[in-house]
Amino acid sequence: MSTINYDLSRIKALAFDVDGVLSSTTIPLHPSGEPMRTVNIKDGYAIQLAVKKGLHIAIITGGRTEAGLGVKDLYMGSAVKIHDYRDFRDKYGLTDDEILYMGDDVPDIEVMRECGLPCCPKDAVPEVKSVAKYISYADGGRGCGRDVVEQVLKAHGLWMAEDAFGW
Repeated sequence: MSTINYDLSRIKALAFDVDGVLSSTTIPLHPSGEPMRTVNIKDGYAIQLAVKKGLHIAIITGGRTEAGLGVKDLYMGSAVKIHDYRDFRDKYGLTDDEILYMGDDVPDIEVMRECGLPCCPKDAVPEVKSVAKYISYADGGRGCGRDVVEQVLKAHGLWMAEDAFGW
């Protein structure tokens, strides 16, 4: 049963910020000065499964380090995220109410106001929480991505389906 008050069967696409959502808010720096992001393995599994099941997945981030995870719609160095969000939406002929977006900080608010299902991690900034229709039980980098992906896949009958594991 979903804890999200939204008809998740309408969701056809999910888009995520990286820093503070798929990675924690603390990022170690390599001695060269490059950020060394980590991604929660359970978030990664759920996102890869969603891709395999045919949901459209996008990463829209101001950062420039690729998150991968089998996601082909990567928007790196996104200075104004709403432009990349609209590009992603229009590329697949989606409507806003078919898209879940998860962000955690002020640069995400404009997208969150436009998408159908704005979500955030438990440790998002207050301004983001005030816009979110769903606040995950998990912090950024600690399973919030898995939380929303799993609920969407369950709503579509795609979670724990026999072919989810290649059976």
